[in-house]
Amino acid sequence: MDEATLHLFGRLGISLVIGMLVGLQRETTEASLAGMRTFALIAIGGTLAAMLDRHFAAGGWILAASVIALGAVVVVSELRLLDETSEDVGMTTAVAIVVVFGIGAYLLDGILIVGVASGVAVAALLQFKPELHAIAGKLGDRDMRAIIQFAVFSCVILPVLPNENMGPLNVFNPFNIWLMVVLIVGISLAGYIAYKFFGESAGVIVGGILGGAVSSTATSISYSRISRRTPPMVGVSTAVIVIASSIVFVRVLIELAVVAPNYLQQLGVPIACMLGSCIVAAILSWLIFRGHNNELPEPTNPSEFKSAIMFGALYALVLWGLAAAQQYLGGEDALYFVAVLSGLTDMDAITLSTGRLVEQSSSDLSSDIGWRLLITASISNLLFKSGIVAVIGGRRLFYRVFGLFLLPITCGGLLLAFWNF
Repeated sequence: MDEATLHLFGRLGISLVIGMLVGLQRETTEASLAGMRTFALIAIGGTLAAMLDRHFAAGGWILAASVIALGAVVVVSELRLLDETSEDVGMTTAVAIVVVFGIGAYLLDGILIVGVASGVAVAALLQFKPELHAIAGKLGDRDMRAIIQFAVFSCVILPVLPNENMGPLNVFNPFNIWLMVVLIVGISLAGYIAYKFFGESAGVIVGGILGGAVSSTATSISYSRISRRTPPMVGVSTAVIVIASSIVFVRVLIELAVVAPNYLQQLGVPIACMLGSCIVAAILSWLIFRGHNNELPEPTNPSEFKSAIMFGALYALVLWGLAAAQQYLGGEDALYFVAVLSGLTDMDAITLSTGRLVEQSSSDLSSDIGWRLLITASISNLLFKSGIVAVIGGRRLFYRVFGLFLLPITCGGLLLAFWNF
């Protein structure tokens, strides 16, 4: 048996297995339209139709006719079942039949892993119907608005933006700037959606992680207010704020991996040291205040158009500030000044702009200066959040939070003074 024949038999066998897998799932749900044997025949039929089309050089007409014939069979079968049972048999199985036929046809000459993964995905979607409905039930209109807005940002606005440098110092690339907006909004949106499933009954650890995923600064403000209104919540607020501030460095590492993959080790190792010191502080706070449950304050929609525009403008401003400081002011002091100002309220903009400039071969910003700018910005960010806590949450909360923040702040100072990577 030659290699071509073996290939055909192999693809027919894979189609058979995929059809049986989907059909077995349908039989466990007592679907009356099609079961294991029917789906196996449909998958094999798709592969055979693709073989006939290729053999007779039909240019797709045999496949098209097969799909039409299959659709007619499905419609007749559904009408018959509806007439016999007087119940709506639903569209899920009917759509699955057409999809499995398409997978069978694709498997003839398509990429094997893609076809197999598609078949498994169909079976999984059919099997996890209750879980998917439960997820949909937890998402309200506000949550769907956030998801749709993110889809608009990433799939509608991003592709039409020009991908070229322009403006003062030739550092403004609309596509890249908005790509950074999509990245940050996506990270924050993941935390926002996670809140819908865990936030209402979050403990200290989950509350801090979710808060840091959405916005550590906003979390610091929210829990400072809670601590002011409810003094017994000072301990819990301390733990959540410190844990949320630790997640900031996880975000920084993720962002660096995206925008500066070639320099991730040089930029990421000092950041990992800061993360480690923050984790130690977070563990200490959790050990002191564990056992407390809390209700995570509901975060704002991270994909609001106004917020996205503001972040995009901030990122572009920081990018220009770093480039201008390099070209016009000279020396490192100006760069550190930009880092301090940018890090006050947000680490995302300075991280993305620094990482992108280090990655670009045309930039004079070295990785050694880059990580120092990020450490400086992170210390500025921790000091700013300490100030927020002092003003909004009061002295008791400030003493506890700042006492724990001293660990990463000291770590950052030691890195700047002695680290030579």
